[in-house]
Amino acid sequence: MALHATDPATVFLSAAARLAHPDVASIEAALYEERVLVRMLGMRRTMFVVPTEFAPVVQAACTRAIAQRLRRTYHQVFQAAGLAEDVPSWLAQIENATVAALERRGEATAQELTRDVPALKTQILLAAGKNYEAMQGISTRVLTQLSADARVMRGRPRGSWISGQYRWSTVDAWLPGGLPDLPTSAAQVPLVRAWLRSFGPGTFDDLKWWTGLTMGEVKRAVAQLDVVQVDLGESPGLVLADDTDPMSAPEPWVALLPGLDATPMGYAERSWFLGDHGPALFDRSGNIGPSVWCDGRIVGGWAQRPTGAVVYKLLEDVGRDAARRVESAAHSLSAWLGAIRITPRFRTPLERELSG
Repeated sequence: MALHATDPATVFLSAAARLAHPDVASIEAALYEERVLVRMLGMRRTMFVVPTEFAPVVQAACTRAIAQRLRRTYHQVFQAAGLAEDVPSWLAQIENATVAALERRGEATAQELTRDVPALKTQILLAAGKNYEAMQGISTRVLTQLSADARVMRGRPRGSWISGQYRWSTVDAWLPGGLPDLPTSAAQVPLVRAWLRSFGPGTFDDLKWWTGLTMGEVKRAVAQLDVVQVDLGESPGLVLADDTDPMSAPEPWVALLPGLDATPMGYAERSWFLGDHGPALFDRSGNIGPSVWCDGRIVGGWAQRPTGAVVYKLLEDVGRDAARRVESAAHSLSAWLGAIRITPRFRTPLERELSG
């Protein structure tokens, strides 16, 4: 349904873990040539890659409200920095000039846009008085705002697939016709349905966490769906009424999932698959690092060393056969990555320990 995209590598590693024959070229083609997938700001103000036909749902259900909050924040920051007497009008002029430049160019990097729109070079002081204070241009904030407003969209990165420096296009140029405009409350219903279809059964807290909606919005959306309650132990759970058929047990399996993968980040309550391994695998902000999965639960973590070798550590006894499958998976991932070196954006204790 959606892959985390805050860390560019996550998209490719998450897809690779789920495909029988993954290759970077096919994933890039889906993103940048066929454009059946798009990268956008979505749930919880997080970057996601979603199917293009689902993007209007995310935009209306989540991103529209995020755009409003971002604009209020940026107005306050720019006003405090004394950048203009009438900040809303000043910012709107810069945004319109940026979109016009993109329409002329077709696509451009932020650096290229600053040559067309010199105001994008305007600097503001961040974290004033802190030991990490720094001056930063406003181009990133302007482009983030335009993206949240569904006026521009991230395209192909400047470098390889692990690069976070994107080229930008107008939404209409990237997706002919742009994004259909849906009512917010109506879009929240298919958003909640999609989570239940992909992650259910789950709880109201899970839904609130993942979507970033208020509990009231979640409950209103659920009320419009055909769901049944199921017993999840400490909390009652929800599942779509047409998704209650018993499932046969899958064959034994292992997977090496990247940091911020959608599966572990999809739930507020994780103890049922995480056990006691949270302190080793999550950072202080609640971001998961690379994890080793065995038969539906997290059993360890992995990292890539500067040599390119993928190494792992099991945090519990999984048995000899499963351990061999993990070793094989680590070897295969190392070969698949080749010359690429992965450093997760959010470093976790076990990932730091393993990476050396």
